[in-house]
Amino acid sequence: MAINSVTLVGRAGRDPEVRYFESGTVVANLTMAVNRRNRNDEPDWFNLEIWGKQAQVAADYVKKGSLIGITGSFKLDSWKDRNTGEDRNKPVVRVDRLELLGSKRDSENSNFQNNNFSQQPSNNDEIPF
Repeated sequence: MAINSVTLVGRAGRDPEVRYFESGTVVANLTMAVNRRNRNDEPDWFNLEIWGKQAQVAADYVKKGSLIGITGSFKLDSWKDRNTGEDRNKPVVRVDRLELLGSKRDSENSNFQNNNFSQQPSNNDEIPF
């Protein structure tokens, strides 16, 4: 049995770089910083690759510094350097699921409007559970 599963929570290191293909497919690439348990340590950085509808969500709502959670799988991109002819590679997490985790204040600051949740007026007399 083989398992290749990655789950991370961290902050976007830059705005997503988005490409649209003639076929209608969308891909977004960005980096993600994940803090270690010891706050004095430098964060770990991950390259993310997001395809399809999730890529469009990233393009529309993820900005540098956004708190996000992802689930995906690890892959190793390989290519030949055009200048030197050397074999090159870089680790990438191919994202299957993207979660937007920022606070309401973060969302308001980035003009975020999540269409997946309906805004219902709060009734202070009701207990919300």
